[in-house]
Amino acid sequence: MNTQIILAGLRARPVRTGVGVLAVTLEVVLILLLVGATNGAISETGKRPAGVGAEILIKDKGSSYLLGMNSAILPIKEMSRDLAAIPGVKAVAPVVLDTDSGFTVVYGIDPESFKAVSGGFNILQGRMFEKPDEAIIDDWQQSKMNVKVGDRVKFLKMEFTIAGIVENGKAARIFIPLPTIQEKLKREGFATLFYVKLDEGLKTDEGKARIEKALADESKEVLDVNELASLMFSSNAGLITGVFDFVVVLGVVIGVLVIFLSMYTSVSERTREIGILRSMGGSKSFIVLLVLQESLILCAIGAVVGMGGSELLVMVLKKWMPTTVIMISNAWRIKAVAFALLSGIIGSLYPAYKAAAQDPIEALAYE
Repeated sequence: MNTQIILAGLRARPVRTGVGVLAVTLEVVLILLLVGATNGAISETGKRPAGVGAEILIKDKGSSYLLGMNSAILPIKEMSRDLAAIPGVKAVAPVVLDTDSGFTVVYGIDPESFKAVSGGFNILQGRMFEKPDEAIIDDWQQSKMNVKVGDRVKFLKMEFTIAGIVENGKAARIFIPLPTIQEKLKREGFATLFYVKLDEGLKTDEGKARIEKALADESKEVLDVNELASLMFSSNAGLITGVFDFVVVLGVVIGVLVIFLSMYTSVSERTREIGILRSMGGSKSFIVLLVLQESLILCAIGAVVGMGGSELLVMVLKKWMPTTVIMISNAWRIKAVAFALLSGIIGSLYPAYKAAAQDPIEALAYE
């Protein structure tokens, strides 16, 4: 009987039902998209350096793991010489990083040393840059910017000619000549980091130990490139947790307020119906349970629609912004549904109590 009463109430007030479902849908979509975008951005930034082909990455110990926000303070000449002298080191590539608008990482590279470490780019169109004002970009960045070989574009507040389009996956999406970015940053002779290629057969841990021993410099950090993603998550755990908490709280608050208004209005409109139920023997707990069940059904419908809506929006965003990476885990899908149901319970508690507290005689006399 409860189900029939609830469904009848939902059908009788389609606008209120729609608003309640929409609020929960927005709550679920907000949580999933923002959390997914944060996870995706950090994971993708951490994994792309592994695509270079180097086993070791060396950076200043005081710099952030969010590569691209670091100063170029590592001396290229001295470090290249010292690293090349270490048994097992096959090639070394200095890189200077900077960030363009929108936090797009730009790599300043020396083509020869970068090729020795990475094996070179898979050039899809055009060629490697040859002049100080030329750049190459990957195919994802090309789709995002809608440009072609020969176009003039602006990076880092400087103009460049697109010399070539390369396959994505090698650390950055934009590459410019090393001297150009050094001059722009006034850091001639210095690098942000070094990629190190080891001899075939040499294990990464052993190569890392040799480099650490040879450098014997506590100001420099020697990293396994494949561990960078996990290090980025762990080093920014506080920031990530704060972002996630803010998103969840904001989503739940929106859900609670709209469900509260929806159920409060529902109870006010159905005062006479509640009086009839009470006069027929319905207890206070029965009325409370009825209101809570109606709220949970609204939230369940909204959660399902929100899950589908978030998947649809992810597809749209990937077509609109190909460089965007959104990672929505099953754990967060479950959490989003749980938070949606929780907001429904919290939002309907007072309206349920108000409904149960009504005097049956007064309710029956209500017009």
